[in-house]
Amino acid sequence: MSLGSYTVFAGDGVTLYTPYTKISVPPGESIEYTIDVINKSSEIKNVGISITGIPKGWGFDLKSGGWKIGQLSILPGEKKNLVLKVEVPFQVNKGNYRFQVVAAGFDVLPLTVIVSEQGTYKTEFTSNQANMEGRANATFTFQANLKNRTGENQLYALMVTAPRGWNVTFKAEYKQVTSVNIEANSDKEITIEVDPPDIIEAGPYKIPVRATTSTTSASLDLEVVITGSFGIELTTPTGLLSTDITAGDNKRIELVVRNTGSSELKDIKLQFSAPAKWDVIFDPKNIEKLESGKTAQVFATVKADKRAIAGDYVTNIEAKTAEGSSKASFRISVETPMLWGWIGVLIILAACGSVYYLFRKYGRR
Repeated sequence: MSLGSYTVFAGDGVTLYTPYTKISVPPGESIEYTIDVINKSSEIKNVGISITGIPKGWGFDLKSGGWKIGQLSILPGEKKNLVLKVEVPFQVNKGNYRFQVVAAGFDVLPLTVIVSEQGTYKTEFTSNQANMEGRANATFTFQANLKNRTGENQLYALMVTAPRGWNVTFKAEYKQVTSVNIEANSDKEITIEVDPPDIIEAGPYKIPVRATTSTTSASLDLEVVITGSFGIELTTPTGLLSTDITAGDNKRIELVVRNTGSSELKDIKLQFSAPAKWDVIFDPKNIEKLESGKTAQVFATVKADKRAIAGDYVTNIEAKTAEGSSKASFRISVETPMLWGWIGVLIILAACGSVYYLFRKYGRR
């Protein structure tokens, strides 16, 4: 940043020196000069130090040994150090600004500051990646930077205008927040998490966010491009998920496969899990494609084990694709075949007849 050096000699008197006499900085910068006050004489010199020509609105502080000073006493052939801190305001015009460090009666050290850009008294809200693309069931995480380029501490309220059904949260230092406090000429990293609805049409969506105080504000426009959401539902036309069956018989169940997402589903396979020695046959076995919002009819033929005893059984049927799946659990009540019922009745009657016969034959003995 140094563009040269400048020293004014005053014979055997006192000389002021700094290596950086012409520097370039942006608005809001804090400049710190180290200045040597050199006594080239053979006598002790009491030197009054002052700053002249400092631009209006600029701040400065002059210290030596940690103290604010207006005069130095320097031994012959020695030097003292000054620290001059100059504050360039945010609201400043681009251009060259000149001022002087004066050793009264001895030397003048001219300094030049080049303000490299037009200054503003504002807040900056930026992100290196303000556009993201993905599915509706994803959470989009944006990293943003909120910079306070004003001369005062600011408490920023964080606000968002999101489409209906969207959930947007702000985080700072790993905690969820609705406001952040930022010191003058400082910044803070803000994490913005955007969660769209699970069912939403594909396309771009704008998410305007804003950081505001009573005196300053800044906006950041985020964009989320939804490539499509995926959803699948397996049910029956009536929603009823129970039926009955006779052991050894077949039961034909009508199923409905529904695409509840915004993107087309492809290669939907039907599969099942059932009690041992049961079987389920699907017609069709798979669905090649199913457009968003559409339904497909599928028949499942359930065959119960012929040795199944009466009672309730559960058969799980699942519609599955690469993007998701849906499962329906059917409660199936097994009934005993009528033939076995009549056989049971005949066995009971035969037993009763046998008892009666034995009683007639041997009862009087």
